[in-house]
Amino acid sequence: MHLDVLLVLASAVVGLLVGITGTGGGAVMTPMLVLLFGVAPSAAIASDLVATLVMRPAGALVHWRRHTVNRRVAALLCVGSVPSAFLGTFVMDRIGTSAGAELDLRRLLGVALVVGGAAMIARPFLGADAPSLSVPLVVRTVPTVLTGVVGGFMVGLTSVGAGSLMMAALMLLYPSMSGSELVGTDLAQSVPLAFGATMGALLFGHVGLSVTVAVILGAVPATFVGSLISSRGANRLIRPLITVVVLMSGLKYLGLGSLYLLAALVVVVALALISLRRATLPVPSGSATQ
Repeated sequence: MHLDVLLVLASAVVGLLVGITGTGGGAVMTPMLVLLFGVAPSAAIASDLVATLVMRPAGALVHWRRHTVNRRVAALLCVGSVPSAFLGTFVMDRIGTSAGAELDLRRLLGVALVVGGAAMIARPFLGADAPSLSVPLVVRTVPTVLTGVVGGFMVGLTSVGAGSLMMAALMLLYPSMSGSELVGTDLAQSVPLAFGATMGALLFGHVGLSVTVAVILGAVPATFVGSLISSRGANRLIRPLITVVVLMSGLKYLGLGSLYLLAALVVVVALALISLRRATLPVPSGSATQ
């Protein structure tokens, strides 16, 4: 089995981003495997799912010990996401691995990445980077389970959504949830979700062993380190970079030409900077607690 050292190092970078921000796993890892290392989309998705099962518990454990996980919300998400993630891997297997099928998967990945990137830009405008509001959090059972169903299916089908899409949905459902609790809850729910998707990926046999091992070796320790520093506000600086990478990867998957990609890059960078500025604006007095 050949072990690609560059892939190990690149996976460590992605793992660090996951630990710090709670997003960027499938949204960055899968495009990296496909666009930079030439891995087939079906194999990249499956290998990323298996690696996630080992990678995300490292970050979830840190937040669990610091009590920044809303256990009920995480459990409700898992009720919907675990079975639907398995279904997503089944649908991916039915799509097949022919050249046409791989092209269809690339397009699906592109759509998922663009939606996820747009959700990440919208995050500060939803108030998720502000401190917790001084109102009690009321758990919304049915919408939370349905969020798990949709997000889990997308994760199983494309490996994208456990962080970016789920995080955006949580921000809409629970605007009073703090940033650290959002990251912790998302990381916690992604562990059972990854288990369901991984069982499907292993059953349908698209996993590349050497790719998966390299990703695990690089990403797992880096995710743990990222989770240790996630409470220090570094996510506000890293998130715009992830957003740009996610959106540009999605547009590349969708077949956008070089000139259009350059124009899109300018727009995306501008939006990311506006999003960063919005996230760092002071919260009006009386609207939040410190």
